[in-house]
Amino acid sequence: MVLELIIAATLIVSAASLAGILFLSMNQKRLNELLPLLVSLSGGTLLGAAFLDLIPESLEGIEIQSAMLAALVGFIAFFILEKMIMWHHHHSSKHSSKVKPLGYLNLIGDGLHNFFDGIAISAAFISSPALGMTTTIAVILHEIPQEIGDFSLLLYSGMEKTRALAFNFLSALTAVVGAVSFYYIAPFVAHLSFYGLAFTAGMFIYIASADVVPELHKDVRPKESVKQLALMLLGIAIIAAAVTFLERAA
Repeated sequence: MVLELIIAATLIVSAASLAGILFLSMNQKRLNELLPLLVSLSGGTLLGAAFLDLIPESLEGIEIQSAMLAALVGFIAFFILEKMIMWHHHHSSKHSSKVKPLGYLNLIGDGLHNFFDGIAISAAFISSPALGMTTTIAVILHEIPQEIGDFSLLLYSGMEKTRALAFNFLSALTAVVGAVSFYYIAPFVAHLSFYGLAFTAGMFIYIASADVVPELHKDVRPKESVKQLALMLLGIAIIAAAVTFLERAA
């Protein structure tokens, strides 16, 4: 029964990625006005997840020097990956593609994040069904705003709405892969998940600092800047609230 509960929980968590469906019926003009604000929210959830969730969780299993090194490797790995994507876009003969590298980077980073969310859910259910349920609820609470932010980044990068929703959902399904994989190989990978959490944190920090923040700086109007800051802080606060809920529930 434990494996069935794990699969059901991760499928429910993956469904949170469909929160972007709320924007499918929105007209393009209104969506274009809203996107920069949603990107700000996304930046906050990325930073909140990295500094308040992923890194602290990694420190529960590995030393701080190891966690910081893994995060640094994640940061550098995404710098290299973005350079490769940009090089491919520059030299590709298929000039019809208008999707910015930011979209692909976010899909990869979010896929890895969801993979480790699945591992966390699997580990919790293996410990006890009650802990598994509270962990699943906490993951959903921080996934919904983050998935809305991820969907917004895909739209902002130039991806069409239905395609962005589909890709975001496929990225979310890596939670199922992570959960099932961990269920079978848990006895042999005692610390791998902790290194993975820190590595993913480095990726999120890179996306937020190298791609999201520079995009926000393109609008220097004071009123819009205040909105951007407020929504970024809101994104951080939402992640912080979800993490606090999980800690108290545990």
